[in-house]
Amino acid sequence: MNTYVYDFAESGGELAHLLGNKGANLAQMARMGMPVPPGFTVTTEACRVFLATGEPPADVRQQVHDHLATLEATAGKRLGQADNPLLVSVRSGASISMPGMMETVLDIGLNDYSVLGLGKTPERERFAWDSYRRLVQMYGSTVMGVDSSLFEALLNSIEEQHHAADDSCLDACDLIRITESFKDLVLERTGRAFPQEPSEQLWEAVLAVFASWNGERARLYRRREHIPDDLGTAVTVQAMVFGNFGPDSGSGVAFTRDPATGCPGVYGDYLPSAQGEDVVSGVRNTVPLQELASLDPASFAQLREHMRKLEGHYRDLCDIEFTIERGTLWMLQTRVGKRTAQAAFSIASQLADEGVITPREALGRVDGAGLAQLMFPRFDTTGTGNVIARGIPASPGAAVGAVVFDSAAAVRRAGAGEKVVLVRHETTADDLPGMVAAQAVLTSRGGKTSHAAVVARGMGRVCVCGAEGIAVDVEARCFTAGDLTVSEGTVVSVDGSRGLVLMGAVPMVDSDVMRYFDRGGLLPDGASQEPARSVHRLMTEADAARRLEVRANADTPCDAARARRFGAQGIGLCRTEHMFLGDRRPLVEDMILAESETARAAALDALLPLQRSDFIGILEEMDGLPVTIRLLDPPLHEFLPDRTELAVRVARSEALGTPPDPRGASLLAAVTRMHEENPMLGLRGVRLALVVPGLVAMQVRAIAEAVVARTLAGGTPRAEIMVPLVDAVEELRLVKEEVGRVLTAVSTETGIDVDCPVGTMIELPRAALTAGRIAEEARFFSFGTNDLTQTTWGFSRDDVEAAFFSAYLDKGVFTASPFETLDREGVGRLVRIAVSEGRRAHPDLVIGVCGEHGGDPASVRFFHEVGLDYVSCSPFRVPVARLEAGRAALPATD
Repeated sequence: MNTYVYDFAESGGELAHLLGNKGANLAQMARMGMPVPPGFTVTTEACRVFLATGEPPADVRQQVHDHLATLEATAGKRLGQADNPLLVSVRSGASISMPGMMETVLDIGLNDYSVLGLGKTPERERFAWDSYRRLVQMYGSTVMGVDSSLFEALLNSIEEQHHAADDSCLDACDLIRITESFKDLVLERTGRAFPQEPSEQLWEAVLAVFASWNGERARLYRRREHIPDDLGTAVTVQAMVFGNFGPDSGSGVAFTRDPATGCPGVYGDYLPSAQGEDVVSGVRNTVPLQELASLDPASFAQLREHMRKLEGHYRDLCDIEFTIERGTLWMLQTRVGKRTAQAAFSIASQLADEGVITPREALGRVDGAGLAQLMFPRFDTTGTGNVIARGIPASPGAAVGAVVFDSAAAVRRAGAGEKVVLVRHETTADDLPGMVAAQAVLTSRGGKTSHAAVVARGMGRVCVCGAEGIAVDVEARCFTAGDLTVSEGTVVSVDGSRGLVLMGAVPMVDSDVMRYFDRGGLLPDGASQEPARSVHRLMTEADAARRLEVRANADTPCDAARARRFGAQGIGLCRTEHMFLGDRRPLVEDMILAESETARAAALDALLPLQRSDFIGILEEMDGLPVTIRLLDPPLHEFLPDRTELAVRVARSEALGTPPDPRGASLLAAVTRMHEENPMLGLRGVRLALVVPGLVAMQVRAIAEAVVARTLAGGTPRAEIMVPLVDAVEELRLVKEEVGRVLTAVSTETGIDVDCPVGTMIELPRAALTAGRIAEEARFFSFGTNDLTQTTWGFSRDDVEAAFFSAYLDKGVFTASPFETLDREGVGRLVRIAVSEGRRAHPDLVIGVCGEHGGDPASVRFFHEVGLDYVSCSPFRVPVARLEAGRAALPATD
């Protein structure tokens, strides 16, 4: 018989894949001698069977019954017994943390009889009915499917009748009335009475938690965090302890370091006379954890000691949930805590400084996505700004957007391209789609450990919580701050670093981390030491660890200079077509319209010194580093005016009887002649080089003469020539011969040997599949993964992303856009084939990638794995690529 259920005492961290993080960590705390309420865990394996078949494994219910009997024996009382019953919680717990995304049910075991036994003394009566109403509310929504807002509406109605600030102000009679109303609501909405049999409550709750793995918010969270859909969740069943007994009881969440900044110390929230759900939901504003030191010094001291031990064991920031029941501390959960990007870099660097982890381990604890966040602009704090609210700085950063008051509005307006700020009393898991869509989240309730704060930090969203000075009116679609009313659609600025909300769009300035990179890796003057200091340390470690070089895609001297400051080791793609735009466009038009070899040569001669000057500037900025210059790639018609505009222009001239426009007519004829149904697969790239006389010669001469000029100026130019859109080795051979003739001519004319390696882009499936042949004529390959993705998938990027990508992501056709993260199975396989066959034919072949995948963290790891020599990306993504290249070189961990 398979084992599907484990007691805390018989399991541990080695079974995290089966027990989930929650179950494994509870077992670990129990092993460490910490006060953990007894319980057991139903494994992820049982959940996977349930998700696949609709039924749990046949043995599971009996195993749950057997382990419940053990729990009852340990506790000395039975589930739901009439006098002082055992009550249990049922919680989800995946192997990868998904905070708040699945279901929880507390106080299972209460019914119309056991609630009387639980509250048989006057001092316990309120507590008992408070627990029972919580059970009916949670069970009714989670297990029986009643809309949770209906319960909230009933509760709010009674609070308003009694002028109560929140449910803690209600007495036992009020709670009895609420509980009965909740039970009536369940019967009305489902046709079933709230179940009175405790064992039925327990079993149905376990199944409901299993099912919540495929709930909408859980699926959305997994898509966003790239968590596999087939892991399933474990279910932890644990004896209840009660923080809602009275003033000597309470619940809280503690962090061993600040999850927003990474600073060491005591951080967290505490709420007297409350259950843990009250703390994380944000329905009541908490007090700082430090206040527990005066409220209950003994429990605070014990908690600090447990925090120290847990951080020492996990060697990382720990997020801890606890309850104090009548002066006795109970540890309910621990996990490695979610944190902001700033905290991630700071904590990793601190732990390395303290000798807790190695510098390489520290590198493995940060990522490129977090670094990109730290490079985002921040608000300019030199001005005062119109501050309209202050709250708790729950997740740092700067965001500007239009105020919205529910998740649906956030999704709708963001989908239309508008930046929005989601404003709520407090967020729940159902607000996740809106939180994903919004630039920032603002709540009037809750603290640093509330749902809004935890989820926002995990997603990198700006968040200010507990802004008590605002009154949110969801129905009226506005909030008030003093005498000011802020209606839906009003633009505000949210400063998550300082906990401020300001009216209007506040100007932005570069972050300290961006300034650090823009100064070539020097810490900015007057900058706070964090996070720039930690970024510097971990970037140094990444550069020492990585094998991959990182180059930049840059087309101007300014871009090249910035790329070099950001740490680029050369240019992997210099697009020459960008040099033909602006005031040079008429010269390109002259080349296209030329009706004789003489006219075409004159147009090309006019372009030559301009191209040469461009190349000289770029080679100067990248002196001593490789600069890969791609010959002209786009179809020539892209350099001509729009066909429709030209037709209108010519027709208007004819209709008005004005003097004819011969150039306009010539351009229209040329555009019409060159029209292609699918120009991206037409006359472009190497095909232009072979059919437009003189084009390659002009560009290569400009490159060669730029090399000569830089050499005479004392520089060390390293220009490389890349031929785009090659399909067959014969194409490359023909272009290579012409390149050789021009280089030889310039060398002879100047007396300076000009050696520019010639290579090709691999951006078509045929090129990848015949890479061995093409490598015989190439000094280097560079994967153009943008076009390779288009041609492998059969996608036209300009059309498909808006047309159906959102549906494909929702339906799981792919978990990320293949234009953002490389498709390993399809495009990745072509890359592997090309690398293998290219190196077999040419062992010294240099291979890189110059599509924007070169700056995508997941793709950089793949390029490291397949043995590329370098990645190339836009200048602003160079630091991310450097960091990820270093992380990719770290040994694999379990």
